[in-house]
Amino acid sequence: MAPQVLMVAEKPSIALSIANVLSNGKMLTRKSSLDVHEFDGKFLGQNVHYKVTSVIGHVFSVDFPAKYQDWATTDPMDLFQAPVLKSESNPKAHVSRHLNQEARGCGQLVLWLDCDREGENICFEVMECTGFRENDSRRRVYRAKFSSVTQKDISRAMENLVEPNRNEALAVDARQEIDLKVGVAFTRFQTSYFQGKYGNLDSRVISYGPCQTPTLGFCVQRYLQITTFKPEKFWVVRPFIFYKGFELQLDWERHRLFDMDVAAMFQKLVIQDGLVGVVAVSEKHETKGRPSGLNTVNLLKVASASLGFGPHLAMQLAERLYTQGFISYPRTESTSYPSSFDFRATLSTLANIPMWGDYVKTLLAEGYHKPRSGTDAGDHPPITPMRSATEDMIGGDSWRLYQYVCQHFIGTVSPDCKYIRTKVEFSVGGELFHCTGQRVTVKGFTSIMPWLAVNEKTLPQFVKGERIEVSNVDLHEGSTSAPDYLSESELISLMEKYGIGTDASIPVHINNICERNYVQVQGGRKLVPTALGITLVRGYQCIDPDLSLPDIRSFIEQQITLVAKGQADHSLVVRHVIQQFKQKFGYFVKKIENMDALFEAQFSPLADSGKPLSKCGKCLRYMKYISTQPARLYCGMCEEVYYLPQRGSIKLYKELTCPLDNFELLIFSLLGPEGKSFPLCPYCYNNPPFEGIDTLYGASKTGTSLKIGKGAGMPCFLCPHPTCRHSVITQGVCACPECSGTLVLDPVSAPKWRLYCNMCSCLVFLPEAAHRISTTEERCVECESKIIEVDFNKKTTPLEDGSTLHRGCILCDELLHSLVEVKHGKSFLKRTGGRGRGNGKGGRGRGRGRGGAGKLDPKMSFRDF
Repeated sequence: MAPQVLMVAEKPSIALSIANVLSNGKMLTRKSSLDVHEFDGKFLGQNVHYKVTSVIGHVFSVDFPAKYQDWATTDPMDLFQAPVLKSESNPKAHVSRHLNQEARGCGQLVLWLDCDREGENICFEVMECTGFRENDSRRRVYRAKFSSVTQKDISRAMENLVEPNRNEALAVDARQEIDLKVGVAFTRFQTSYFQGKYGNLDSRVISYGPCQTPTLGFCVQRYLQITTFKPEKFWVVRPFIFYKGFELQLDWERHRLFDMDVAAMFQKLVIQDGLVGVVAVSEKHETKGRPSGLNTVNLLKVASASLGFGPHLAMQLAERLYTQGFISYPRTESTSYPSSFDFRATLSTLANIPMWGDYVKTLLAEGYHKPRSGTDAGDHPPITPMRSATEDMIGGDSWRLYQYVCQHFIGTVSPDCKYIRTKVEFSVGGELFHCTGQRVTVKGFTSIMPWLAVNEKTLPQFVKGERIEVSNVDLHEGSTSAPDYLSESELISLMEKYGIGTDASIPVHINNICERNYVQVQGGRKLVPTALGITLVRGYQCIDPDLSLPDIRSFIEQQITLVAKGQADHSLVVRHVIQQFKQKFGYFVKKIENMDALFEAQFSPLADSGKPLSKCGKCLRYMKYISTQPARLYCGMCEEVYYLPQRGSIKLYKELTCPLDNFELLIFSLLGPEGKSFPLCPYCYNNPPFEGIDTLYGASKTGTSLKIGKGAGMPCFLCPHPTCRHSVITQGVCACPECSGTLVLDPVSAPKWRLYCNMCSCLVFLPEAAHRISTTEERCVECESKIIEVDFNKKTTPLEDGSTLHRGCILCDELLHSLVEVKHGKSFLKRTGGRGRGNGKGGRGRGRGRGGAGKLDPKMSFRDF
């Protein structure tokens, strides 16, 4: 049997492209957790059997151990010294297991991950899953370096395989650990402190990030410049002349004056003279240089300023175009092409596109120009079109971005734009004035990039020494104006200048401050900070300005770059940076009252927020419902906050109370016609009363340190109380057909009665228009599912004798089975416990003095669905 070679790409689409090229389209594809493409070929001169598969981004994510996950029991200060561990980013995809299985029997591993630091880090994640090691002579590891998924690039990468770079991978590890510890410590402290005091913050978490917060700081700094700006009046003398059919306004050499009386004096002198003399006429040949190659930052700036795409969307579109093979790798800092780049071949590819085909053919015939020298960051060539496309092939927004990439590339190999600049200088009343004109002689690259064209202005022919009558002299009054809010394009420039984030992470940081409700994107893609964003930054400024300034992050990025180059030790850099932030955090906690004073002036206390909704089980007073994010109840008497499920509506549930704690029950309803509704007790939701509950509703996925206490909890459909009529024991009907959950009766779904899964999005629609459907205490003798009782409508009853009452199992009763329909609805439930099929309930254990949970039989099934 031929030796086996395993190849791993970063995305399934990239794996498919690589396999297509290397096999000439002759391969077999089998389904697994991720597709595996197999074919025979040669590798390093030897006949081998190839297996090409992929990951889906990072295999692992960094997080804290379970003991540090609970916000209530963990002091944020402890997080700086807490250990970190790596867990699977997407456990349900089983990527680690898939790689381990496919690597069995393979003697060589070729890594086709993206060629940046993140990709290098994923290389070592793949090696960990597959059992390959560096410097192992028996099982070799190779790294493929490529910038596009074209046949030429893939073939070149196969001929120039290198080793994975451990230092670049360690640089990513360092950044991940620093960002995790610093971000989570500050975020937990801020969120717990301020959300427990104020009701209208309108944000689920009050987050801090070493990159995110300086990014917000730029926006708030501009806002403060605007609000503190004081306009100042100025005056400008503007003479007008008529000459050879042209009316011209002359520009004053003094530009403007801030003293009206002095400006009026100059106006009077000009009027008294009445004749302007031509002092000088000059012509100068100017050149507007063609652009350098296109890098990520410039693409994002153009996308925001000219195409109307936010950075996050722009990168999504660019990555899609890359994986489809239309453009080269879109994350690059370089603007300089390598000397070996084949410009003619790329131009020939674009000559088939009607929009600029004629122009490209002219370039090929008359000779193209090599691009201007730019910056070579040593990562990837500039973003370049790789194959021709049409709007029908790739769609509207993607086409607009692709169109710009093509035009930019064509512009880089076009001639420079050349024009003649004419300046005429005048003298009148002892004051100097001028006017300028511009005439294009060679359009050059502006023919393909018309938005960069020189604005032409024609002037009549003036002769030095001649005198021309002044037709009018205005004294224009104006005022200095405040700067505008930062645009996304300007913010990207500032982030690049100060080293905040990388070309890949800049869009993420901008998107984060928008999603956190710190800034809002308004017309012209201007970033306007909210009251919360402004108050946060002002708070940092009055406690420790470094926390919102770019300097610290710039220093961190410099240190991480040294790690990537092998010039600094990874663990020492992490230890030093963490120690700095630990000291800053301690000082921040001590001085939090300074920030709190700003919050107190801007936001309403919890006691003054919200509307009375339900009674507290402790004091029997009404608690207030605060609907702004995060949705929660506040008891003013007990001074307790109870978080609720997010992104839905809440109302009182018939003034029913929980048998465990006497809190009034609520009904939560997800939005939309298929959104589930379920009861919950506010106290049990926040303080699950039974041990061993391994599932929380609304919890973030495993591996996220912000998952507990902000909207995640135990509703009634997860409660194993044996006698409560709202618990999963009472309302649960049978096992879910799609997961290990239980199908529970929706108590308020009439007249469109239904069951929903307490763990996934499965919905089962029951007979419509029934007067009543309820569960009973009986169980089916065949499958042990709960027997339900249906009271049909007299006019529409399906019962032959015209009766309306019917009892049966929805799985085994032929009538009921024929009347139900399985469908998916909307749910945000994610498991936080282990994998595998369970016994159809949301958790079990010992209660607080009310007895244990009854068992749901594991044999319950949803046969024949």
